Amino acid sequence: MAAPIENKVKSATAATFVVSLLIAVLNSVVADDSLLGPLPSWLQPVIIAVAPAAVTFLSGWSAQHTPRVSPES
Repeated sequence: MAAPIENKVKSATAATFVVSLLIAVLNSVVADDSLLGPLPSWLQPVIIAVAPAAVTFLSGWSAQHTPRVSPES
């Protein structure tokens, strides 16, 4: 039997999905560069790549650890 998935993993996965989806929607709705236009062109892909990773880190770090129960022999 597989171990249950910890809250930290669920939280980080959900947060990454939501942020990635938000970036994809914003990118398709705002088909031009007006959203990140004021930033230098080299910085725009860095922000797009770092945003989901930062949200993943923060949500995983802030979620409570799920204690594991030792299987009895």
